[in-house]
Amino acid sequence: MAPAPRRSTRSTAGKRATSPSPPPPASRRSAAGARSKSKSKSSSSTSEAPHYEFGGPIGALGIVVGLPLVCYGLVAFCNENGCVKPSELRWPIDASALPSWPRGVPLFSVDACLVFLGWMAFTIATHLILPGAKKQGVVLPNGERLTYKLNGLSVFVATAACVGVGVWSGRLHLGWVHANFAPLLTAGVAFAFALSLALYVGSFVGEKKLLAKGGDSGNALYDFFIGRELNPRLLRGAFDLKVFCELTPGLIGWLLLDLGFAHQQFLNTGRVSPAMALVCAFQGIYVLDALWFEPAILTTMDVTTDGFGFMLAFGDLVWVPFTYSLQARYILENDVALEPWFVCLVVTIKIIGYVVFRGSNGEKNRFRQNPNDPSVKHLKYLPTARGTRLLISGWWGMARHINYFGDWLMAWAWCLPCGFRDVVPYFYVVYFGVLLVHRDQRDQEACQEKYGKDWDAYCAIVRWRFCPYVY
Repeated sequence: MAPAPRRSTRSTAGKRATSPSPPPPASRRSAAGARSKSKSKSSSSTSEAPHYEFGGPIGALGIVVGLPLVCYGLVAFCNENGCVKPSELRWPIDASALPSWPRGVPLFSVDACLVFLGWMAFTIATHLILPGAKKQGVVLPNGERLTYKLNGLSVFVATAACVGVGVWSGRLHLGWVHANFAPLLTAGVAFAFALSLALYVGSFVGEKKLLAKGGDSGNALYDFFIGRELNPRLLRGAFDLKVFCELTPGLIGWLLLDLGFAHQQFLNTGRVSPAMALVCAFQGIYVLDALWFEPAILTTMDVTTDGFGFMLAFGDLVWVPFTYSLQARYILENDVALEPWFVCLVVTIKIIGYVVFRGSNGEKNRFRQNPNDPSVKHLKYLPTARGTRLLISGWWGMARHINYFGDWLMAWAWCLPCGFRDVVPYFYVVYFGVLLVHRDQRDQEACQEKYGKDWDAYCAIVRWRFCPYVY
């Protein structure tokens, strides 16, 4: 879920991580048999009782309505006029005690819509035009393996070059995004809903599509939310919509919002504060890490399991850029002073989090690709009846999702530069913690079904879920 974003977990964003094991060999699957079945029926059978997640259709409705409201709420209740205090959230609500909507900021503007559409067009065009590595994904339920074009880092470089030239020439004012944040948000929400509807309708049109196991429930609202088609593609299969949206427009757009807030702070005060510099640097590193290790996205639950519907479309294109940039916007609108010792503490937390996050993900990926790699061949593992191996030493001997712990530490490093005057800037670290627990539960259920008794044995060895000695 990007809920929806970021990566390894992100959310990828990034992104949701799978269990610490390499993918099963393709030779263990009968591709020809699976393909012959896919011609006669869809990949999901509606004759079985649907297995709902996220509270089923009612939960899906709540999320579809609630996520946009949360995005607008973060603007309404934390802006240049102040942030709402927990003590003020009592019933009945005293409206006079709440921050007012930012002065002169509309909810909608044609210019913001054109900018958002232009941004999407630019990222799509650069993705299609620029060269990129061709990587194969995992074996799909129909026995096939799709090839993906990955060039997110190239799109980032092209974006940086264009933005740099625009700012240097005076033709581009990055600070514009601050005054137009709310209408940009509205444009993103409208685009995400339109895309989600097109994806849902498109899953019924034309030749039979490979459907996501959880997205073919027969309930229109739930399938619209969770995503019906597993790998929607355009241009005769050359353009994979889901993998493109997972990283490129949302992550780079998030960083552009951060830089826009930093630019506006510089115009207002003549400097970029240490707090703003920390947030932009930390989040910039996170984005670049996701783009540098882009192939890792192909083994995440977002790509291998979930369909492409509202959950991922909204998460990737709206939730990630417009909520993850909250800290930079807060620092622009509030004077935050940090002591040198506190800066050192925050940097230390970031470094520890990144070492855990990158070290664990790198170890897992190297083991998947080549278990005899000198850096991982010493690791202990638990063989399974499926022929795969579950790591039980190294990073993955500490916890089943040790990378989640590193990701959450980095989330703290993003929020701490905002100081302790208000709690709203800590929305991300709370939300992300809840998201990681939910992801862990989803993965636990999936792995229990996949490995059976082998998973029970694995859990007996690796007791902790993602925070050693705590959870």
